[in-house]
Amino acid sequence: MNFSVSALMEGFEELFPKETSFAVADSKRFIYYKPSSKIDLQIKPGDEIKEDTVTYKALSVQQKISEHIHSKVFGIPYYGTSVPILNNGNPQGCITAILSTEQLRFLADYLTVRIGECWKPVPHKEIMFLEAQNRKTWVQSERGTGTNKFKLSELEYILPNDLFFRCHRSYIININYIAEIQPDSHSTFLLIMKDKSKVPVSQTYAKHFRKLLAF
Repeated sequence: MNFSVSALMEGFEELFPKETSFAVADSKRFIYYKPSSKIDLQIKPGDEIKEDTVTYKALSVQQKISEHIHSKVFGIPYYGTSVPILNNGNPQGCITAILSTEQLRFLADYLTVRIGECWKPVPHKEIMFLEAQNRKTWVQSERGTGTNKFKLSELEYILPNDLFFRCHRSYIININYIAEIQPDSHSTFLLIMKDKSKVPVSQTYAKHFRKLLAF
């Protein structure tokens, strides 16, 4: 693999909550592993990638996969997010972030949002979109607008892929709340949400967005 694994991981680790374990693999074997104090799957460089792992699944479908993995695979259950590394459409490797089940309390079917002077658990299905603004993560939902303590970059890998999509460096949207997609300049789009809010789709995400919604 034509990159420095240690240099790659220095930047990648900032996208995830603290005490996350990390594994890097080529197309067949693990080549790097950094356990945390919360969870250690005892992976060793040179170990083959097992079929039931989230790493294997991400390499197979050639897209990001986030999934709970049963304890029968490594002896303990874990929640993994794997991102494949592609070269001209061919999987060259994969980076996997690993969280313990104890760390999954904030990965339930809701986000806790501070609205005014109180906190409200908001189900994922009621979240319209999230916006990074003034160093805060703002959550627009059916229960009101408030803030969440996690960064947008952390939530991107935590929120379910079947509902949420990163469409801009400052926005993650719930696909079910898109009312209309309008063309914008330079191959980008403008999303009109069901609450009449306008959310941009930047050029970086436009191609993936079109592929996701098949248009």
